[in-house]
Amino acid sequence: MTFARVEQRLVHYRIKGAGPRVAFLNSLGTDMRIWDAVVERLADRFECLLADMRGHGLSDAPAGPYAISGLADDTLGLLDHLGWGRVHLVGLSVGGLVAQEIAARAPARVAALALLDTAARIGEPAMWNERIAAVEAGGTAAIADGVIRRWFSAGYLSREPDAAAGWRNMLARTPSAGYAATCAAIRDADLTERLAAIRAPTLVLVGDEDQSTPPDLVRATADRIAASRFEVVAGAGHLPPAEQPAETARLLALHFERSHP
Repeated sequence: MTFARVEQRLVHYRIKGAGPRVAFLNSLGTDMRIWDAVVERLADRFECLLADMRGHGLSDAPAGPYAISGLADDTLGLLDHLGWGRVHLVGLSVGGLVAQEIAARAPARVAALALLDTAARIGEPAMWNERIAAVEAGGTAAIADGVIRRWFSAGYLSREPDAAAGWRNMLARTPSAGYAATCAAIRDADLTERLAAIRAPTLVLVGDEDQSTPPDLVRATADRIAASRFEVVAGAGHLPPAEQPAETARLLALHFERSHP
């Protein structure tokens, strides 16, 4: 395990592979392991940086609420700590919000952008406030069953019950304070007007059975980014890296190889 101090907060990260550099940002309620099966398929061609987002995994979970701008500061701080300048940047769900913020704010740092199952604005404030209240009252385990049903396609849940149970464990063991604080960051985020500032070539992916960020919502975000390409991953819900890692890796590799740092 590898750790760094970024703005006095402990960040858990891992680097694997060699080649052009790619940084991956995880989704709400997961950690860097959401990318493992994808990175296994990319590490022979790319140097991959995985990190647990603030409030998740083994990184610190300071008191919230968090903001997308602060989570972007965390990523840029880790890249600076490592001496990584320009990277391909991949973000899933809330990680995609963070990636949008970085690409708009610091375009020189992003060679190519990949946004998975995300949007410029995700959900309504009332929904996030209800989620925060439920987690504060009963912990992340209290909302785990409902969230898992939205994360995965029906086929995956019936075909891979043990794997789904493992992902549920990851969610249920996410620090409640970190989860709730990250919900607040999503609640307060609306990057719609920032999308026009994104200049990096951008791949926008979504699972065809995503209930959290449905394909039409994700497509609407892609339509606002000048140099974007929209793709739907068949047989996947909100987490294509978990359900369809081979196809996710194929699309990412193709996108990065077409983009020049």
